[in-house]
Amino acid sequence: MPAPDKTRQLAALEKIAGPSPWFWKTFPSVTGSSRQRFAWEYHGEQGDLAYLVTLGLEQEANKPRLALNTFCVPFLLPPAHLGIWCPEPGAIRVMGFDPDQLAGFQFEELVGWFKQSNDRVYAGTAPVAEFEVSTGLPAGTHPVEVPAEFRAVEELIVVGSYPARTREDAACAVFVLYPHAGLVEVLPQKWFTARQFDVGRQWITRVTRDPDTHRLIGEGVRLGTFELSEDGCGFQRWIEKS
Repeated sequence: MPAPDKTRQLAALEKIAGPSPWFWKTFPSVTGSSRQRFAWEYHGEQGDLAYLVTLGLEQEANKPRLALNTFCVPFLLPPAHLGIWCPEPGAIRVMGFDPDQLAGFQFEELVGWFKQSNDRVYAGTAPVAEFEVSTGLPAGTHPVEVPAEFRAVEELIVVGSYPARTREDAACAVFVLYPHAGLVEVLPQKWFTARQFDVGRQWITRVTRDPDTHRLIGEGVRLGTFELSEDGCGFQRWIEKS
């Protein structure tokens, strides 16, 4: 197995999207099947649209088509759709949208919406498909019903909270989705416990694979970057510590 390389691992992490709004600059470029190009916009920390990220046509900056609340992570859904995954109570929700079909709306519609709703995503057009994965599944690999629209995705790595009964139990898990196969691998992070960390103030934001070793590597708020053990459930080493 190739030796760990800090530069390689950090470069791999920088290439993947993290949760809104903190990582909005990492979001993928979106182009519809019509070849229309879309752009992401972050609305800052002040005002009625604080912390929201919106998606709209490049030539229609004042007409959003999609709005993301906190903790949403977009990904490309071949051939020309946009996927979004986000945490829900007890589950990870995965949605797919056709950018070309997204109806525009006014910014006024967003004012106060997310404060009054638990919704993570606002759109005037329903997803073309969606599914959920329970965050209460035990460790191991499990079948999951995945709509055909997601079957072109080989692997999608997401992070969610995990039910912990004690301060020694895993407080979060990595869920490795294999949409093409209709499977999810649940990897409780046994090292990330309330005993060892300030859960909530510290949290894991994004996880990917080292392109050479295939080991899982990740990044966390007020944690730093890290490499996981071979089984994906334990801590191997810090790449860079905060």
